[in-house]
Amino acid sequence: MRERAAVLRRVTDLFMINGTGFSEEHIAMFDDVMSRLVAAIDTSARAEFGERLARCPSAPLKTTRILALDDEVSVAGPVLTHSVRLDEQTLLDSARTKSQEHLIAISHRDSISEVVTDVLVKRGNTEVVVNTVTNPGAIFSEFGFATLVNRSRENGEIARRVWVRPDIPRHHLLSLFAAASEDVQRQFETADRQKAELYRYMIAQAKNQVQTQIRDDSEAYAAARPYVESLYRSGELNEERLQAFAADAKFDEVTIALALLSELPVGHVERAFVHNQADHLMVIAKAIGLSWETTKAILLMRASHGRGNDRDLGAHYVSFTKLQKTTAGSALQFYRLRARAEAQLDSST
Repeated sequence: MRERAAVLRRVTDLFMINGTGFSEEHIAMFDDVMSRLVAAIDTSARAEFGERLARCPSAPLKTTRILALDDEVSVAGPVLTHSVRLDEQTLLDSARTKSQEHLIAISHRDSISEVVTDVLVKRGNTEVVVNTVTNPGAIFSEFGFATLVNRSRENGEIARRVWVRPDIPRHHLLSLFAAASEDVQRQFETADRQKAELYRYMIAQAKNQVQTQIRDDSEAYAAARPYVESLYRSGELNEERLQAFAADAKFDEVTIALALLSELPVGHVERAFVHNQADHLMVIAKAIGLSWETTKAILLMRASHGRGNDRDLGAHYVSFTKLQKTTAGSALQFYRLRARAEAQLDSST
């Protein structure tokens, strides 16, 4: 084995000295000899041989493939990372069948095609995926981007790396941002605040459109709106009436009434209910002069819809009592201004 390793070194020396001047026919002759010898030497000798051939621009093709598919990453790694003589099929064979260390080596290549990145992001561990997605020479297919977004749902590190790629399609960015935890979204903002704010707005608008469509299709809402509006116009929409609506768990009547009394869009009030924003509702209630009893009835109705817990009422009572009406009024004015700005943006898009 030592003799074969020594022969291979001499053959390799001869090839490396004159390799760029050899014709393809001569390279094929070296390839035949090298491929026979490399199969008969130990791991350390193969690793040394692979390291030498990895950066050779005219390395013999068959021998390079043998090295790339070696089970030992010390042998295959340098070739998988650096060799320009590897064809796509060899990279695919390695990515599909070899160890995670082999995949890591591939992920460091200067360029990686879509079909190879498809395998890396599906089969690779976190290190493989992070290396691949941060590699500017990696190209991703639609499947690859979808897989990255899917894996980002459970891995914040992958999510952060995907977020800063300049080539990820917008619809995948939307999915990525929508699925990210609040902590990861804050990290997105640190990386690119303007981009994060844009996608947060786009997701909010999409949710609002769905919410509006659901409301417009609701027979209960269609019946409740003219009734509550008639009470408002006649001056009969008072606190007693609102408390009765809440006691009867009439969601549409309560949200429409709060919207009219606070001069806010009904969608804004609905979101305060469904997005677990008790403080938001208490600000509106305090600003329009509702008592704690009426506010409590609204919060209890919200709890009965699965939002919040009536055991929180004690803490809510303390917050409501401490909240100054002037402070609540200022907050309500801000809510109105924001709602108007959002409406203007909607009309301009």
